[in-house]
Amino acid sequence: MREVNVRMACGDERGDYPPLIEYQNVTLMRKNRKVLEDINLSIDVGEQVAILGPNGAGKSSFIKTITRELHPLWGGPESYLRVLGKELWNVIELRDQLGIVGSEVVKSSFSDFSCREIILSGFFSSSGIWPHHQVTDEMREKAEEVMSLMRIAHLAETSISEISTGESRLVMMGRALVNDPMTLLLDEPTSNLDPQATLNVRQTLSRITGQGKSIVMITHSLSDVIPEIRRIVLIRKGRIIEDGDKERLLTSESLSALFGTELEVVKRNGYYYYR
Repeated sequence: MREVNVRMACGDERGDYPPLIEYQNVTLMRKNRKVLEDINLSIDVGEQVAILGPNGAGKSSFIKTITRELHPLWGGPESYLRVLGKELWNVIELRDQLGIVGSEVVKSSFSDFSCREIILSGFFSSSGIWPHHQVTDEMREKAEEVMSLMRIAHLAETSISEISTGESRLVMMGRALVNDPMTLLLDEPTSNLDPQATLNVRQTLSRITGQGKSIVMITHSLSDVIPEIRRIVLIRKGRIIEDGDKERLLTSESLSALFGTELEVVKRNGYYYYR
């Protein structure tokens, strides 16, 4: 799969590759309830996409089908979920193509490791750096580069237990980025963050796209849609109800229907907000 990155760097057309993520007639059950139903969605390599919907729409379940925490119903040959053209994949081997960042940071899972150690742990898909891990100079250099991009170099020696939720979110993004994935898949990137931390995350995501990365974001927050995102997928009650250009879909009418309440949408400095 590494060939994809090499050929992209040479400027080949995106159409030469299989879709990054492809859902065909996918249905997912949880506790005898359909949380995703007949999902048909294809996201190409290099696309900047936001999947937007209210709480309970099935957005997080969407990510869990990719991480293999949840498995869709088998619907025959016309039903499949593919990542880079494959229906079977090793999530650990996928990390240099798709970096997945969840909405919550369970600090206890990383004990008292420093932020640098947690970012380095991304190379090993571990909860920290342990004696059997062989950390190379190249890995350390990459970790420093990522911390600089995330603007958290000053936290390198600080335990994750001593930093804020917003800073922890940036550390986990950095942990995904050390493998140089072509795409970050983000679940509710600003959930439970205060206004300043939210702004920091959004500015960081813009810097990441400026480095040539693509972002697939799952969110209920309209203002998470950074200006670089062009495509919007609207999901409600486990179904995709709209998929298309940002300018067409981020309107008062569309989002009022999506969230089931009357909303007025305004655009300011490339961002969209409710008024």
